[in-house]
Amino acid sequence: MATKIESDVSGSMWKLIASPGDMVEADAEIAIIESMKMEIPVTAPRAGKLARFLVAEGEAVAEGQVVAEIE
Repeated sequence: MATKIESDVSGSMWKLIASPGDMVEADAEIAIIESMKMEIPVTAPRAGKLARFLVAEGEAVAEGQVVAEIE
């Protein structure tokens, strides 16, 4: 079952660090959201395989929006 990763802030998806299919550790940075000129890391809540991103670089992100999934 996939674990959904939500954004903690509103902003724009600045950079995708990991790629779908990558194995990630718990608390690893997988992306960065820019919000009010600050870079906010998006971290994996658990270890697993990054299944997919649901937003692309440059897209707007709302607080609480699911941005990625880990299997």
